[in-house]
Amino acid sequence: MPLSSFEGQVVYQVMPDRFFDGSAANNAGVNKGDPRAWHGGDLAGLTQKLPYIQKLGATAVWLTPIYQQQKQNSFDTAPYHGYWPADFRKVDPHFGTLADFSAFISAAQTGGMRVVLDQVINHYGYLAPAVAEHPAWFNGRAECDASRQKDTDCPLAGLPDLKQGNPQVRDLLLGNAGFWRDQGVSAFRYDAIKNVDGQFLGDLLAGDRAAGIWTLGEWYNADTGTVAEWQRRGFDSLFLFSLQAAMKGSIMAGQGLDGVAAVLSRQGELPRPGEVALFLDNHDVPRFAQGSLFEDVGQARTKYGLRALMTLRGVPVIWQGTEIAMRGGADPDNRRDMRFEDRWTPQEKGVFEVARNAIAVRQASPALSRGTLTLLKTPPSLADRLLLFTREQEGQRVLVVWHGSKARQSYSVRLSSLGLGSGNLPVIQTLFAGQNAKIRVSKGFLHLSLPPEDAAAFKLN
Repeated sequence: MPLSSFEGQVVYQVMPDRFFDGSAANNAGVNKGDPRAWHGGDLAGLTQKLPYIQKLGATAVWLTPIYQQQKQNSFDTAPYHGYWPADFRKVDPHFGTLADFSAFISAAQTGGMRVVLDQVINHYGYLAPAVAEHPAWFNGRAECDASRQKDTDCPLAGLPDLKQGNPQVRDLLLGNAGFWRDQGVSAFRYDAIKNVDGQFLGDLLAGDRAAGIWTLGEWYNADTGTVAEWQRRGFDSLFLFSLQAAMKGSIMAGQGLDGVAAVLSRQGELPRPGEVALFLDNHDVPRFAQGSLFEDVGQARTKYGLRALMTLRGVPVIWQGTEIAMRGGADPDNRRDMRFEDRWTPQEKGVFEVARNAIAVRQASPALSRGTLTLLKTPPSLADRLLLFTREQEGQRVLVVWHGSKARQSYSVRLSSLGLGSGNLPVIQTLFAGQNAKIRVSKGFLHLSLPPEDAAAFKLN
């Protein structure tokens, strides 16, 4: 049976409570002035806003968990984010009903979109009734103290830690996966896999694979080696945190591009490089645009980041609001309510248009959406401000250039030093709209004319 694939997809990540309020009927306890309270976003609102996500160009939607949550707050925080479950097979009333979820799935499928559902398999919420009702399901202080596997047998952030080796827990969690597969989802994003028993994960993934479900694991701070290991162990994908950190450093903080090249140089270790999840930011880290003190700089560099993201091999994931360079520090500030077109500034509209165009360029190009990636040897004197690679698929070849210099620059690089064949090419303009970038090839040299701090792509044939 062929492996499930998301290569060629672009995923849009939504936290339903912070996206759009489609029904006032489920707004109990809503307080938009408190960043730690419920804000009223729901499945009806997400369904209403699917045309917006499609307009951006995303082909899949990832929802943070929609399960029924613990009823009380913990640490003065409501479980609006979905990671404090009380019942894994019910929809929390704040989000709506199972019928609302079915309506969302149906609308997404009608629009040709895939749905990725977040699955919690490590814990229950702090105050979930199951904690008192089934103490044998959880690792306590004694188990944690006696264990040599602290990641899996001790609580994550104090959350009641499930014993996946307990037959009842195992059956419950495997049954949860089956329940949500039956609702019509295409993929699962599994939270905190570092903290879950490896034997159980293998069984879980085998069930998903047999059902044709694509699986995306979250191992916080995973590098290429970790992603490769878990792809070998049955995950289709993990988030490549090391690449996100390198991109944030080079694009947003002005560090050299050699850090990005160092991560990309390891792609040969990956069993399935085309499935790896790529991102600029998400709900667990500060916003990408927050990397600059100045809003206009944050917006300009987010445009650079979005174009760069769309040139890479893998599965790009865009966190709601990144397409308008939304700002925000650490949690919960990075989870501000989504704003839509009627409330955008002209600058935000400009970022959105760059995002939309970058996605469209990627989707129109077999090489950019699914092609192999070959790093080119940039001359050492330019390696900190010039990153060059090709993407190739179905006979199409695209040259990608990331440029880190703060000023517009022209470069002439010997083709032989890049490992490219000779021959002459007339002036070729960038594939991205509204961008003044061009190349030509003559007399053994690649000549580049590049705007400052941006990523460009050029179709070579």
